[in-house]
Amino acid sequence: MTTRAEAIKAIEAAHVLQNYKRHPVVFVRGSGSHLVDTEGREYLDLLSGIGVASLGHAPPELGAALTAQAGELLHTSNLFFHPLQGEVAERLARLSGLPRAFFCNSGTEAVEACLKFARRYWRTNGADERHEIVAFEGAFHGRTFGSLSVTAGEPYRTPFAPLLPGVRFVSATDPDGVRAAVTDRTAAVILEPIQGEGGVRPIPAATAAAVAEVCVATGTLLIADEVQCGLGRTGRPLYSTALGLTPDLISIGKSLGGGFPVAAALMSDAVAATVAFGDHGTTYGGNLLACRAALVFLDALENGLLERVTAAGHRVRQGLDALAADGDAVHEVRGDGLMWGVEVDRSVADRTVDCALARGLVLNRTAGTVIRLLPPLNISDDDIDEGLRRLRLALVDAGATLPAS
Repeated sequence: MTTRAEAIKAIEAAHVLQNYKRHPVVFVRGSGSHLVDTEGREYLDLLSGIGVASLGHAPPELGAALTAQAGELLHTSNLFFHPLQGEVAERLARLSGLPRAFFCNSGTEAVEACLKFARRYWRTNGADERHEIVAFEGAFHGRTFGSLSVTAGEPYRTPFAPLLPGVRFVSATDPDGVRAAVTDRTAAVILEPIQGEGGVRPIPAATAAAVAEVCVATGTLLIADEVQCGLGRTGRPLYSTALGLTPDLISIGKSLGGGFPVAAALMSDAVAATVAFGDHGTTYGGNLLACRAALVFLDALENGLLERVTAAGHRVRQGLDALAADGDAVHEVRGDGLMWGVEVDRSVADRTVDCALARGLVLNRTAGTVIRLLPPLNISDDDIDEGLRRLRLALVDAGATLPAS
């Protein structure tokens, strides 16, 4: 007898482009940090849709806000201003220190906008030769041509080459290399304050200092890609501040809509002043539903969520450190707040995600050997403890040598 999940997967196999290697589980509902599949089995979610379900699954306040807005007005296009967009922009300006926002639908679009605006800045200022970009090894900024051009992984890049010229990659552990890479032809340096797809790797303090130094010395613009690590993920509004960086442009997304697609490119007045009518655009970006979702998230962020992430992050860190201390299965724990990477042997990493699903736990692997945790920002202490317990079991199932606990 064909199960509901098998029937759904058969439709997918016949009609949906097979560009994702999907797991054999189909989720149909959720609540908080929990998901339920077609067979009624419950899972604890430590991935939150890759950092998107920031308030957990089916948060009632988000559902109520979207329902109310859907009953009033869905879309007017960006040919007309609506006050919700202004309210979100004003609140993001307070959080970031950057007074202007361009709204779009995804983090990739936000990065693409930042790259375009950086080039436009120099063109407007009569320096057409300043069009090159310095990016970092291990970076992931998206899959559109511009964002892919500053993404470092060859498996992402090679099938679509040639990409945009003028991009130079440097090591995140080489401050002198950063200084040498920036020239009088450099428009911007782009970095993730914590590399997400690259293995949850915070940019070292010495490298961040070199970036800040060389950008000030040369006038080069700094783009901070905070799509994954920003908006409370580390217990701070933005992680750039922890590194002492003052970006000219910031890309944000993921957490902002609590599950609804919304993102933004934030920028200084100096950059904004060089952008002309028609330089960039979007049909859906900053629509009324998206802005209502963003306001629900920002309300939570400004009313205790940051403090909750800090406390929850300490609890997760303690649990992961204890796991790392039990034998040699875990080689390193990296991250901050509720963004963590657990480095293990590749043979263990190859099996951990599937073993975790079998234990009713959702997480993922990145950079080959890193188990990544991006739980909802409001995850409870009980769910943290249970998630860590299931993670230990999954690692043992995957072949890690850990003592019984």
